[in-house]
Amino acid sequence: MTRTDPTPTSLPLAPPLDPELVPPLEMLLSALPALGPDTLEEVRSISMNGLPGAEEVDWTAGGRVRVEEIVVPSDDGDTGLQMTVLKPAVGDGPWPLVYFLHGGGMVIGGRHIGLESLLRYAAEGHAVVASLEYRVAPEHPDPTPVNDCYTGLCWAAKNSDLLEIDADRILVSGISAGGGLAAGIALIARDRGFPHLTHQILCCPMLDDRFITHSSRMVARESAVWTSYSNEFGWSALLGDRRGGSEVSEYAAPARSENLADLPRTYIDVSSVEVFRDEDLEYAQRLSQAGVSVDFHLWGGGFHGYEMVANAALTQAAGATRHEFFLRALER
Repeated sequence: MTRTDPTPTSLPLAPPLDPELVPPLEMLLSALPALGPDTLEEVRSISMNGLPGAEEVDWTAGGRVRVEEIVVPSDDGDTGLQMTVLKPAVGDGPWPLVYFLHGGGMVIGGRHIGLESLLRYAAEGHAVVASLEYRVAPEHPDPTPVNDCYTGLCWAAKNSDLLEIDADRILVSGISAGGGLAAGIALIARDRGFPHLTHQILCCPMLDDRFITHSSRMVARESAVWTSYSNEFGWSALLGDRRGGSEVSEYAAPARSENLADLPRTYIDVSSVEVFRDEDLEYAQRLSQAGVSVDFHLWGGGFHGYEMVANAALTQAAGATRHEFFLRALER
């Protein structure tokens, strides 16, 4: 395969942004530097500490959640992997497990990023939620991130008594890079026969390093927090010179998988003004053609990260739709 250039001189046409999202996007862009090698540490600091004015999360949800911090042995013996576990404070398990992987373009983020969106499932007694702090590139390139995520998943399934979970009721979920990693470990779990997954819930997943879709090339700095250029940086940090070539594993870039049969029931959502739109749409289509039950939602006018604009109508509609799917998945 010929390596592709993700940064053409002119960008393909992009749909318009939802007018309600334009002012808050401008504020976000003024607070977040463009991601690149010179700004990586600054962006990492912001991602871990939050934007100015961000409210601190009460992980106990007013006493309704038990919070446990666990260290999972890594498969290479190099270090322990931090895992935050949220358990219902009332009731008796075993509960289903939501195994969550944070976003961050494969290069930033930590286990608490995005986790607040799942706090309600522990607080309301629906599930145990576990979020893993996998190692990120460029310090830890592929296959370390996806191997870490699969190691944590297997550890959780093998330690079901400790986590108070039903090992036959595990769903994986992730946002952005975490969505891509969730898709990757779903492929590994299928191929290795362990553990059994009931669902994968993938939010704007990062699936394809090849930059061969329209949307992968269309997003400039003024229309998104995560652009075609930051996407190139993230994939290159993860894969190095292999990015776009023939030696990339389907576990690292699940869009490369030629066999999507026998994967768990899948939910995918993505917005229209973001680089992952077309690869996510195509992945959903190919999953469905392979006999997998798929719920797919394309949210018009959203940019990557629009969920940060909590009071926007689009954010609320997308969140309600995802929440309804989570509840159905956890009740089965």
